[in-house]
Amino acid sequence: MERTNSTDRRRFLTTGAAVLGATAAAQMWLPQVAQTIEPPLPHGVFSLGVASGDPLPDGIVLWTRLAPKPLSGGGMPDRAVTVQWEVAEDERFKGIVRRGTARAVPGLAHSVHVDVRGLRPDRAYWYRFRTGGQISPVGRTRTAPDPQRSGGRLRVALASCQNWQHGYFTPYADMLHQDPDVVLFVGDYIYEGRPSSTAVRRHEGADEPYTLVQYRNRHAQYRTDPLLVAMHAAAPWVVTFDDHEVDNDFAGEVPQDPDKQSHRAFVARRTAAYQAYYEHMPVRTSAVPNGPHIQMYRRLEFGRLARLNVLDTRQFRTDQATSQKGARNPSATMLGARQKRWLLDGLHRSPAQWNLIASQIMMAETDLQVGPGKLWYYDAWDGYQAERNAFLKELATVRNPVVLSGDRHMTMVSDLRRDFADPRSAVVGAEFVGTSVSSGGDPDLKAFHRDWDPRKADNPHWKLIDTHRGYHLFDIRHDGIDAQVRVPSTVLRPRSASRTFARLRVEAGKPGVRRVCAGCEAPLRGAQSYGRAPRASGAHPCLRHRVLRPLRRR
Repeated sequence: MERTNSTDRRRFLTTGAAVLGATAAAQMWLPQVAQTIEPPLPHGVFSLGVASGDPLPDGIVLWTRLAPKPLSGGGMPDRAVTVQWEVAEDERFKGIVRRGTARAVPGLAHSVHVDVRGLRPDRAYWYRFRTGGQISPVGRTRTAPDPQRSGGRLRVALASCQNWQHGYFTPYADMLHQDPDVVLFVGDYIYEGRPSSTAVRRHEGADEPYTLVQYRNRHAQYRTDPLLVAMHAAAPWVVTFDDHEVDNDFAGEVPQDPDKQSHRAFVARRTAAYQAYYEHMPVRTSAVPNGPHIQMYRRLEFGRLARLNVLDTRQFRTDQATSQKGARNPSATMLGARQKRWLLDGLHRSPAQWNLIASQIMMAETDLQVGPGKLWYYDAWDGYQAERNAFLKELATVRNPVVLSGDRHMTMVSDLRRDFADPRSAVVGAEFVGTSVSSGGDPDLKAFHRDWDPRKADNPHWKLIDTHRGYHLFDIRHDGIDAQVRVPSTVLRPRSASRTFARLRVEAGKPGVRRVCAGCEAPLRGAQSYGRAPRASGAHPCLRHRVLRPLRRR
């Protein structure tokens, strides 16, 4: 997207009250709208902040949830409440372009999802809510570019796996500073684990969530993190779920532990989890769950620069394999027949220069076996190899495909090959597996290298693997994608300095990815890099200058 209104954008990011949640007294009151007089509400109904998502050229979804007691079921009266909303071209709301009212109902936890239309493409907008004499913090969002526009730049932040108990959501402080146009979150927004007395931060409740109220409380706890609140208020999000929003490693209607959860009990649990997920995400009402089903795979367009295909790799998959034979089962599916047809049709018919695929789990092979033989993660695409191989064959005819994934709690950047059984097979695309926001806590680098360095030779398609926490930042232009791996020094504190650990580039028309020098962005020697710290001089080998260039910190 074009970076217009840059002064307003910088001012919004540096105004702590607007970003981290301004009080009502610090804000201008919304104009009174004719409405029925309603009984007073408890104080603090906007405790969970505001959010926006799924940008269109002419529209955006605005979200909030009224919850004065967020960890105790919400604390709202058992009645519908009228909520006013406004959208303006400036943060002072002098140029209001849209306004209206919405109904926050008990059946959806008093959440509000407003699908605003009639906006201008590729524009920054500010929004806010009001009810019962209380006003929300101000949020800033942005619409997608005009459908016919092919130029410009799109800045995307890729995040996943934020475990409350493993650390603070520190990477969002840096993400705020980097000012992305859109945040892509590919799963594990919450974790369903029971509370731990030794955790950095303790989960609410006494056990894993199973009921709707319990899932609502868990989502609400995560939504109280100030940095997460701030990042939601600063840019539109595009979200999808993985397993921990429901149950670890579930597949379709099969739980992780079917001997402990009956089919009926797990369907009820999935129903509750999906409803709570919808209630807390800035998605359109087309995603309102139908019992244990939710429509989450969808497609978003960013002009003719990029098409984003958001997948659902949990709801329709067959049960995970438990053997190599099972991993090669031709009837095993990750996507289901309908979603697979939708995806392939969207890729082959795309007018976009870049075809992005948001996949919750890793698509490239991970061979864990050192030396001869193979050992795979069956929960990832390695466990569905017939479907993956057929899909990679299709990717060979797609313009500039790039897969954006999560789940691993590691950065894993790879070439996508048509046949991973043959390391000489053609490269058909690139994959960026983003690391976790906090899951796994601060890394043990020695243990990481001890476990993973011996596997390098068996995975020649890897271009970078690393175990730091953080996120990936992409600057997408017509001629290429420049990627940064942004890492904080620790997630054991809410704030810490972040730096660019690595830079990578995907060239338009050249499938695959290469690592570049962080100092001058020239290609680095060698096919692979594995996340080791720079040499003692703080440098990387640079092919262009044939000298050691310093690793630039930011």
